[in-house]
Amino acid sequence: MTDENQADHQAENQRAVQAAVDVELRLLDPEVRASPALVLDLLDPEFTEVGASGRRWDATSILTVTSGGSVSPESPVEVSEMSGTVLAPGIVHLTYLADNQGRRAWRSSLWRLTETGWRLYYHQGTPAAAGEGRALPFGPGRL
Repeated sequence: MTDENQADHQAENQRAVQAAVDVELRLLDPEVRASPALVLDLLDPEFTEVGASGRRWDATSILTVTSGGSVSPESPVEVSEMSGTVLAPGIVHLTYLADNQGRRAWRSSLWRLTETGWRLYYHQGTPAAAGEGRALPFGPGRL
C-alpha cells in the first residue's frame, strides 16, 4: 500500500469511527430514547444486547427500557474513555464507560453500515469495578 493509499485508508477509518461515535451518542440522547421510532431507526434488524444486568434484549424488548424513562434530560448518561476501531469495512467497535445515575458500566457496541446508515448490531454492558474509570458528561471535545 502506498503512503497515499494508507493515508486515505486511515482517513476513511477515522470517518467511520466518528460516524459510529455520533450515532452511539445520539442513541444515548434522552429525546431519542423517548421515541421508539427514533430508537428503531438506529438499531439493526438483527440487534442483540446483553445488558449489565445479564439480561438479553432484542430490538423490540429494548424499547421497554429506552422509552421507559431510563435516561432523562435532567440526568443524561455520562460517557468517558470512548474509543473505537474499524474491525472490517462497514463494521466499527466502540468501547466506553457509561454512568447512568450512578450505575457505571463498561459498554461495547458493534455498529454496522447498512444501505440506510449506521445501525447498532450488538451491544453489551458490564458493571464497572468500584473506582474504575471516571465518567464525564459527553459533549464537544470530550471524546
